[in-house]
Amino acid sequence: MARIVMKFGGTSMAGMERIRNVALRVKHEVGLGNEVAVVVSAMAGETDRLVNFCKEASPLYDPAEYDVVVAAGEQVTSGLLAMTLKALGVDARSWLGWQLPIRTSEAHSKARIDTVEIEGLLAAMTAGQVAVIPGFQGQMESGRVSTLGRGGSDTSAVAVAAAVQADRCDIYTDVDGVYTTDPRIVSRARKLDKVTYEEMLELASVGSKVLQTRSVALAMKEKVRVQVLSSFDAPGDDPEPGTMIVSEAEIEESDMERQLITGIAHDKNEAKIIVTRVPDKPGAVASIFGPLADASINVDMIIQNDSKDNAETDVTFTVPRTDLARSVDILEKLQNEIGFRRIITDDQVAKISVVGVGMRSHAGVAATMFKTLAERGINIEAISTSEIKVSVLIDEDETELAVRVLHTAYGLDAEQAPA
Repeated sequence: MARIVMKFGGTSMAGMERIRNVALRVKHEVGLGNEVAVVVSAMAGETDRLVNFCKEASPLYDPAEYDVVVAAGEQVTSGLLAMTLKALGVDARSWLGWQLPIRTSEAHSKARIDTVEIEGLLAAMTAGQVAVIPGFQGQMESGRVSTLGRGGSDTSAVAVAAAVQADRCDIYTDVDGVYTTDPRIVSRARKLDKVTYEEMLELASVGSKVLQTRSVALAMKEKVRVQVLSSFDAPGDDPEPGTMIVSEAEIEESDMERQLITGIAHDKNEAKIIVTRVPDKPGAVASIFGPLADASINVDMIIQNDSKDNAETDVTFTVPRTDLARSVDILEKLQNEIGFRRIITDDQVAKISVVGVGMRSHAGVAATMFKTLAERGINIEAISTSEIKVSVLIDEDETELAVRVLHTAYGLDAEQAPA
C-alpha cells in the first residue's frame, strides 16, 4: 500500500465529463489499496474569469478580497469531485484551506506556504477516506484566505505530499510527461523517464510550463518524488507512464554520463533593457537594480560593457515582458539620481536554454551552442549560465529555428517521431 497525493490541473477539471474521468482515476488508485489525497485546480479559464470580475469591480481592488474571490474556483471543483467520488461508491470529503489548515505568509495573491496541519487529514486517509483539497489557497495567521499565485496548485500538492510523507506526488496535466523540448516545435522530441530536481527547476525557470517553479523547489527541499502524467490516458493502462522528478541518487550514474543535455527550453516572455551612459563608479549598478528588486521585478541576464574611458558604461539586462513598462517607469523617475543618458528597450526577444546535469563533467557545451547558432546566422544578444544551464537571448522570430537546431546538435532527436 502506498500513500499518494494526486493533483489535477484546470484542463483535467474542465467540466463534469472530465471531473468524472478524474474520479475514475482516483477510484482506480483507491482500488489498488492506496491511501489517497487529491489536490485540484479550478476549471480551465475560471480563475481568469474571476480575476476579470475583480478588475471590473475596482481597478485598484483590495488584495484581501481578491483572494476571497479567486480562491472560489478551486472550492467549486473540490466539492464537485467529492460528490462524484461518492456517487461512484468512494468515501470522500473536501477539505478547504482553513480546514486543514494550510498556513501561509501574510502576502495576498502571492503567499508562501509555511506549514500544513495534517492531524485530521491523516486520520481520514488512514481510515480509507479520500481527501479532496482545493489547491492555490491557504489561510493567513490573521485568519484571512490567501492564494499562492498562478500555478499555485502544484505547490499545494507538493506541500501536502511533504506533510503526509507521501510515497509520491502525481501531477496530472494535459501532457504525458517532460520532453526534451516542446513537441509542438520539434516533432522528434523525446519523453524523459526521469529528470533530476535541479534540471526540472532550471527547465521550469527558463520557460518549460509543465510545473510551477516553486513546486519543484519545494519538492527538491522536501525530497518529494514527483511524477508528471497525462490526465487523459485511461487509468490502469500503465502504472508509471509519465516522467519522474527525483534526486540525482535515483538516476544511475551511467545514465547521467550518457545524457549530456536533458532538454532545450525557450521563453518568449522576455524583454531587454539597455541603460546607456551609466556613471562607471561604485554603487551605480546597485542604484539601477535596487529599485527594481524593491518592486519585486525579477532581473535575469545582466551585461555591463567595458568602460572605454573609465567614466561611463552601458548596462544591459532582461526582465519579464509583462514588467517592461513598470521597469522603465521606475528607472526614468530615477534618471537624475542614477545619472544615465537614456533607456533603450526591445520586447521582441526570446531566451533559449540548454539544461543538463551532464554539464558538470563535460566541457564544450556552451561552445557547441554558440557554434550551432552561428552556423544558422542567429545572433546572440546576451548570455547567462549556471552549473547545469546555458541561456542565450536571441531575436524572437528565430526561436523555433534555434530550438530545432540545438535539439539536433545535442543528439536529443528521437529515432522516430511520436505517433
